[in-house]
Amino acid sequence: MHHVRVRRRLLFAALFGACFLWVTHVSCALGAGTPSIDQVLDSLDQVHEFREVAISPDGRRVAWVATVHQASSARPAHSVIYIAALSGESPSPHRITAEEGGDVCEEHDLAWSPDSESLAFLSDVEIPGQMQLYVASATGGPARRLTSLKGFLTTPRFAPDGKSLALLFTENTTRIVGPLLPVAAPSGVIGSKVDEQRLATVDFASGRVRQISPADMYVYEYDWSPDSRRLAAIAAQGEGDANWYIAQVYVLDVASGAMRSVYKPPLQIGGPRWAPDGKNIAIIGGLMSDEGRTGGDIFLVPAEGGVARNLTPGMKATANWLSWQPSGQGILFYEDLPGANGVAELDVSTGRIKTLWSGKETLSDVPAVGVRNIAFSVARDGHTAALIREFYNLPPEVWAGPIGEWKQITHANDGVRPILTKVESLHWPNEGYDIQGWMAYPRAYDRARRYPMVVQVHGGPSSVTRVRWFFDLTILTNEGYFVFLPNARGSFGQGEAFTRANVRDFGYGDLRDVLKGVDYVVKNYPVDDQRMGIAGWSYGGYMTMWAVTQTHRFRAAVAGAGIANWQSYYGENNIEQMMIPFFGASVYDDPAIYARSSPITFIKNVKTPTLILVGEHDGECPLPQSFEFWHALQDLGVENQFVVYSGEGHRMTKPQDQRDVIHRVVDWYARYLKHP
Repeated sequence: MHHVRVRRRLLFAALFGACFLWVTHVSCALGAGTPSIDQVLDSLDQVHEFREVAISPDGRRVAWVATVHQASSARPAHSVIYIAALSGESPSPHRITAEEGGDVCEEHDLAWSPDSESLAFLSDVEIPGQMQLYVASATGGPARRLTSLKGFLTTPRFAPDGKSLALLFTENTTRIVGPLLPVAAPSGVIGSKVDEQRLATVDFASGRVRQISPADMYVYEYDWSPDSRRLAAIAAQGEGDANWYIAQVYVLDVASGAMRSVYKPPLQIGGPRWAPDGKNIAIIGGLMSDEGRTGGDIFLVPAEGGVARNLTPGMKATANWLSWQPSGQGILFYEDLPGANGVAELDVSTGRIKTLWSGKETLSDVPAVGVRNIAFSVARDGHTAALIREFYNLPPEVWAGPIGEWKQITHANDGVRPILTKVESLHWPNEGYDIQGWMAYPRAYDRARRYPMVVQVHGGPSSVTRVRWFFDLTILTNEGYFVFLPNARGSFGQGEAFTRANVRDFGYGDLRDVLKGVDYVVKNYPVDDQRMGIAGWSYGGYMTMWAVTQTHRFRAAVAGAGIANWQSYYGENNIEQMMIPFFGASVYDDPAIYARSSPITFIKNVKTPTLILVGEHDGECPLPQSFEFWHALQDLGVENQFVVYSGEGHRMTKPQDQRDVIHRVVDWYARYLKHP
């Protein structure tokens, strides 16, 4: 049984399609009138969130992680674990916790035992912020603590024989591991100390912990072999954030700790899954721009080493999760499609793909728009699954059952209605591509009027605009805007050739796709082409900075965590290995290709008023990039506002900063776009 975990909302949800935090739906308690932005934000605590789901191997129970918001701001949001029976037992969920009735704590990272009788999880009930591994009976009762570690723990997983668990452990670290979080201020001898995330095993009976992967290797993902004697790991030597881009597939012997590479991929990899016969390891490989945002083709890697085989060449979709079927002849995978998601089965011997489910459906007599299924988890039978489902017009809930025949398990958000009046999937042709995007209508839409519009460019670029109930720029529909969300070339959803179509071409073909989409929208929707804005965060922030150097079509712009100068960026960021797959060479070997796509090269063309936002300790898109762009606008006399958020990383995590960002963006567009 495998499942995909959803990190804490503030660490995983996207801003501007990469990491902007915006609630797009509100409670019916707000009434029929147009709510204020503060009312929309206040309503966030009324919408229940689900972060993680895991079905038991026997398919009889489902566990999930929910976020609990406290009425008092002095008691922060925290996560809790529930289990519900899918058949036979009482369907009412019960809580699994390390300490019944204890203080507010974080509990997450679910792992079922092979016999489906126990659930392992992480909890910081004893020391806030310090997770430990616990195990509890699936039917309830006190939990047993298995570890007493100091550092960062994540991703526990039982061995198939049930005698031990593995987990990822960064010893003595004082921060949550991840490239999107604030980086430490540099001091001392730079590069002299690296905190490696290592594989550790925990004996289920005694709790004995062994760190088994080498001390100089950073392990990102792993999977147990069927005989419980080996582990397949995606790992790299050196610092974790940067070297994920050059990670290889390793096989690690549990008893000896010996670790050897079995596959050095040409691009990025994720999701290792060991075949039932132990002979092969399936992975997803492709051009990826962000650790944890997996997408590509499915490859088969011999466990003893050898030539990897692409099982899905030419597939017009993007695989982002996979699991072997019990027979070992098929691979179940989850895929991004243009404007949709799907579940399919791949025949390993023939390469034939059978679609098991695609996202078009009607729920409770309501056509579901823009389905987003997350935290997919499948039982041992390869047929029964659990997942978190959300739509543009229906709130998130836990669902479970046979694939494509899921039944709603939770009803936590039954009283919630969407703020979005209408969302459509659009398609338009450009330069041989069929580009897809989303169009969100203004609240209280009147077809006799003409409206301003904001274009939201997603981050990545190897990503795709997906439904997200809580956080999205579509909050601007509440203020009377159309919001246009294009998935230009370089995005997931249409296969590897489409994802790679912006290599050595950042800002050119993808911007032409966006502008062609704007032409299509202006022709077919009541959009005032004199009142258009553009916005984005991360790669979307770069595209915003780039767009205002290439066109004067937008009257206002918001660039969040952008990149102004690819040449200087190469030496400033914490993920420099990301650059070479996209640019084809280092900046020292081919500086011209970096200059060609840098907004600063064309900075004297800018006339568009621009709001610039960035976190003080952003390691992915560092502060100096935003400073460089702001400095140029200052010198050129272009209207601007520049805001640096103290202590923040690539994603804003402080509630006061989230709210400040939202207010500034709403005010910025109101200033330039509200009136003709």
